[in-house]
Formats: sequence, C-alpha cells, structure tokens
Amino acid sequence: MISKGVGLFPTESPAVMREYTHLAERLGYDNVWFGDSQNIWRESSVTMGAAAVGTDRIVFGTGVTNAVTRHRSVLASSWATLSELTGGRVALGIGTGDSSLRTMGMKPLRLAELERAVAELRALFRGEEVPEPDSGAAYHLNYVTEPRHIPIYIAASAPKILKLAGRIADGVIVLVGTASQFVKAALETIEAGARESGRSLSDLHIVLWTPTAIRDDAEDARDLVRAQVARVVIRPLPAPISPGEQAAVDRIRETYDYYHHMDTEAGHADLVTKELIDLFSLAGTPEECRARLKEIAGYGVDQVSIVPFVPPGESRARTIETFAEIAEGL
Repeated sequence: MISKGVGLFPTESPAVMREYTHLAERLGYDNVWFGDSQNIWRESSVTMGAAAVGTDRIVFGTGVTNAVTRHRSVLASSWATLSELTGGRVALGIGTGDSSLRTMGMKPLRLAELERAVAELRALFRGEEVPEPDSGAAYHLNYVTEPRHIPIYIAASAPKILKLAGRIADGVIVLVGTASQFVKAALETIEAGARESGRSLSDLHIVLWTPTAIRDDAEDARDLVRAQVARVVIRPLPAPISPGEQAAVDRIRETYDYYHHMDTEAGHADLVTKELIDLFSLAGTPEECRARLKEIAGYGVDQVSIVPFVPPGESRARTIETFAEIAEGL
C-alpha cells in the first residue's frame, strides 16, 4: 500500500496549520511537509513546532528548506530540537533554494555546495565539529551529546540533482509531475546515483510531490493547480515533451513571478495548458483522481504527497479528507 503525505505551505496562521496537521494524523497520513520561504509564507520552524504539539505519530518535514537563508548551524540546531520535541519524527527536506532566495535576487546553491552542506549537517547531528564556510572557525552543537538520526531528503527534478540525491540522500522528494514517463525517468536517474554509493533504489524513500485539486467540477480542479504546475515546469525536466508543450513551458519560464510562487491567482498560471496540467498534477473529480492515483501507485514510489490547492480563503481540510478517502486500499 502506498503511503500518504501532505505538503502544506504556511499561507495561514500556525493555529490553522496545526489543525491541518492533526487532521492528517487522524486520517492516517504518514508525513506532513511544510514549505519554507520566509518572504511569502509564515516561518516554517515555528509552524512545525506549533503543529507538532499533541501529535504522536506523523513525521514532520520541510518541503523544502535550504542552506543559504538557513545557515547550516541554524538548520542543524532547528532539526535537532524538532527531533527532540517529536521523539525523532522528522525528515529534513532540503534543496538548492528556490523562492526563498529568488525573492531577494539570490542564486541557488551549486550541487557541490549542497552536497557539502548535507555532509556537514550529518556531522553536526553526530555531535562533531565542522568548519564555518566564511570564517573557517570550527563549531558544533554544544547540547548534542550523542548522535541524532535525522534523515535528509533532497528535493529534485532536474537530472543532475536527481542523481546526486540517489547517491547521498536518505530520501528524495521528486517533483517531476505525475505522468509515467517523467516518474520512470526520474527513478532511473536516482537509481544510477544510488549505485555510485553502493546502494539500490530500495535503500531510499521516494516521495512523489503532487499538485492536487479534487473537486466535483473537473475544470475547477484543473484551474486550481495551474500555478503549481507552472512551478514544476520552470525547472529542467527528466524526459522530453512535445514541441507545443515546450513552447508553453518557455513562456511560463519567461514570466514566472516568485512573489506569486504557487499562488492560484498568479498571472503565469494562465499560461499553463490543459495538457501540462494532465502531465504534472493530480486534478479532477474524486473518481478521476482515484483512477489516476491507482496508476501512480504502480510507478514504484513509496509515498504520494499531495499539495492541496483550493480557492483563496477556502480550507484545505476537505481536500486532505477526500484524498485519504480515494487512497483507501491502494
């Protein structure tokens, strides 16, 4: 049976995020992943800490953080503390940096820098010293007196970072859409990376990050995921698309506005075609989404993590509930 996750961007108060988290735990979700983009959403670490109180099973992760706006000493301390708070129910999701950097005109990390950050985070979790990149001074987490096992997941869509994730990560948050050709290509690339470190695909936990809208009106659902589909296709894709679809992708890349990152009313969302929606999301009626989810369950991923999209001002609770219903038995 495929496991369930939910990605939550903190566009609402910590109290509301806590309600969604507790709902997800009651419904049998395995993971809740919080977006981390300090200029457009609430603070992720505060939100996760608030949401964790009163839970006893669900695993908390970021979808995803970075090692630029978050100095690795701050990242390590935040996650060691959250692990302590939750009894080890954590999964540190990290990437090269996206809207958290782009909204300030900053560039994402290079892959070599990301790899070094992951290695240093693991050393800090073991209680070891690492060098500060700018000063060269050695530092450590003074209160970590015994190793903390904190799984590190890398968010990946382009081939090079998919391969890196396969080689060094504990898990991969795969953002390549929901069509079989993209997921298959991504898994093959991850597996190639895993082989470089003497592992196989089964040694990693694979999370398929899935823009989701489930409505009685299929067209309403498709409209709601346009912004997230736009976010997916601005990155390099693991498999080719048709010339017409590529032309639409090129227009989206030219106009993408990071201050409206995954905003259902973003202007760049209007450029997303129906064909792209079908390739890169889970959107439609409950019956359509269950049929599509059944296909996805056969792709070989370990978890489908929905990112629920609803009209502005509407609660995401119903989508979280409906997905749990349609995933039953799959």
